[in-house]
Amino acid sequence: MHDPQLVAERLLRASAASAGVDARIDWDASFEEGAWFMPPEWVSLYGTPLWQSMDHTSRVELSRQEMAALASGGIWTELCLMQMLGRYMAGRDLIDARTRYALTEVGEETRHSLMFARLISAMRCRAYTPPGYVNHLFSLTNVVYGRIGTFAVTLLSEEVNDLVQREAMKDERVQPLVRQVCRVHVTEEARHVSFARTELTHAMRTASAANVRVQRELVGVTAFVFMAHRMPATVYRAVGLDPAAARQQALANPHYREILRRSGHKAVTFLTEIGLISPRQRHWWRRAGLAP
Repeated sequence: MHDPQLVAERLLRASAASAGVDARIDWDASFEEGAWFMPPEWVSLYGTPLWQSMDHTSRVELSRQEMAALASGGIWTELCLMQMLGRYMAGRDLIDARTRYALTEVGEETRHSLMFARLISAMRCRAYTPPGYVNHLFSLTNVVYGRIGTFAVTLLSEEVNDLVQREAMKDERVQPLVRQVCRVHVTEEARHVSFARTELTHAMRTASAANVRVQRELVGVTAFVFMAHRMPATVYRAVGLDPAAARQQALANPHYREILRRSGHKAVTFLTEIGLISPRQRHWWRRAGLAP
């Protein structure tokens, strides 16, 4: 197992070397007529009967709304992660490398949230927020996540959205501004994933069996709730589609379901390997669409 202190020190150096990379985003760039806001293959309705009935302009508009929804979800999850990282730091030596990297990560997550908010505004979209009960549920449960839950949820939220951003940033069909934002986020989130994996592995090896059992269930439920609201039905209303019918086709769409499984593969494999997903929790991950 990698030494958590050494990993944190390496990540601190990497963060210092890349500081200010988001300042190079060209926010004044014009959007290209007819260009996508994410690869079309990643749009939830791709390949469905509804998709076939839409013209190119409507399909591009749906990609714009779905990118806004993903960016909005990114802001909300970053806010949740910052709260959990604050709890992690509160019980630690405030100047050791792991605490200093957690502080660095909070700073980066703040910049990412601002970056996503600016992107949503530039795209002239609304922000999509989760239902009120999800906010209430998090406020009730975040105190019991502990180190295992904190870094498992970090890993889940970062890895599940990583693949679509990696695809978008190298796809020349996608708007240049979206590609720039995705490139910055992917680069910095790779460090957050490395930190989360190291901390989570260490936490699992030192946790009590009772705590592991609780965290397995809590993280599984979190994955299910997180994915259930990843793409709100209101994105379909924004492009003139019936929300209920469109959501039904998206959820039944075999292409979209396969994309979600691919997005979750790395996180699910790792969490299974370290013992945070056992056969008893597998059903949560299947219901979330992240595991076969």
